Amino acid sequence: MQNSLERALSAIAGERIAVIGAGRTDAGVHATVQVAHFDTEAIRPETAWLRGVNSLLPPSLVVRWAVPVADRFHARFTATGRHYTYLLLDRPVRPALLATRVGWYHRPLALGAMREAALALLGSHDFSSFRAAECQAKTPVKTLDRIDVTRDGSMIRFDLHADAFLQHMVRNIIGTLVYVGNGRHPPHWVSDVLAGRDRSRAAPTFAAAGLYLSGIDYPVNWNLPATHQPVIIPQS
Repeated sequence: MQNSLERALSAIAGERIAVIGAGRTDAGVHATVQVAHFDTEAIRPETAWLRGVNSLLPPSLVVRWAVPVADRFHARFTATGRHYTYLLLDRPVRPALLATRVGWYHRPLALGAMREAALALLGSHDFSSFRAAECQAKTPVKTLDRIDVTRDGSMIRFDLHADAFLQHMVRNIIGTLVYVGNGRHPPHWVSDVLAGRDRSRAAPTFAAAGLYLSGIDYPVNWNLPATHQPVIIPQS
C-alpha cells in the first residue's frame, strides 16, 4: 500500500513523496481506514490530491480525504488509540469467496469461554506473551480497554481497542482465545499466559486474513475527517 500511495502522490506533486502511516499492517491484513501524512512543496487543489491520486492507485486502495495539517502533526505519534476487528468463521467447511477476508477454524468454538478468557486482557499490562519476536515497540506495556467477542451465525467477531498494539498482538490474542474456545485450555489459562510474559506460552499466531485495522483515534483539536470505518461482516 505505501509504495503505491507514494508513487501516486509523487506523480501528482511532481517530486518524490515519502509517506508516514499511522501504523503498518502485515501481508494479508486489511484496513478499512488508514491515516498517513507527507511533506511537500507542491501546491495542488483538493481534487488533485483525491481524484488525481485515486486515478493512479490500484482498485484495492482509495484516498477518501486530504487536508493540510501543521508540521507538528504525525500520523503515527499523534494518534491516541487504534481499533482492530477480527472476523473468524467457525464451521467444518472452509470459506471460498471469503478465503482472504476471514479467519477460519474447522469446528464451532465456545463463545462464552472465549468471552470469559478475554476479560483477563483488559487494562494496562505487559503484553510480551503476545508480541512478535521482531517487534520494535519501545515498551510491551499497552492499555487494552475493549475486547468484545460476538457471534453472527457461523461468524465470530472480535473488536479490540487499545492505546497502541504490538506487532502480531491481535493475531496472537485471537490464537490464544481459539485455544480456549476449542477446549484445549480453560479460560483462566489466558491470565497465566499474560502473567508469564513469554511468547512461547501463548498459542501460535492466527491467520492474517481475518484482521482489519478499523479506526485510529486523534485529538479532536486536529479537526480531521472521519478516521473510523467499522467492518461490515460479509455474508459467508
